[in-house]
Amino acid sequence: MMHRLSAPGGPELRDIHVPPAPPWWPPAPGWWLLAALVLGFLGAGAWLLLGARKRRHRRARILAEVDALATRHAADAQALAAGLHQLLRRVARTHDPAAARLRGEAWREALARVPVDAPTLERLLTLESAMYRPQPYDTRAMMEAVRCWLRAALAAQGRRVRRA
Repeated sequence: MMHRLSAPGGPELRDIHVPPAPPWWPPAPGWWLLAALVLGFLGAGAWLLLGARKRRHRRARILAEVDALATRHAADAQALAAGLHQLLRRVARTHDPAAARLRGEAWREALARVPVDAPTLERLLTLESAMYRPQPYDTRAMMEAVRCWLRAALAAQGRRVRRA
């Protein structure tokens, strides 16, 4: 049998008690750092997604312009050739600012900077003569060549933007 010993004339001692749990606010510095990193990644991701959406919208708008030219100039092959040539020049200026003034072999080199096959490139070079001399040409094949070059040029421009 055990007897409880009390301190003669001393205070009654209590058992050890645990301090209260730490509050949830303010968080520790590590949580602030994690929150800043997550917000930074979310912001960068949103910026990249918006840029990609903007590029896709621009590509779709430019490629739709080919169809708009075809419907606008369905009866006039010369005007269609002029419109397609002007569209090519506008897009080529994104690769080379001097592309609007190039003629002959310099224009061929500007078009060749975009990776397309040789028949497509030759078909595009006939646009310049088709604008000024009324000569029959395959408008469907010409429009497909223009679309092919535009897709390749806009894709190359997107890769160049991402590398920079």
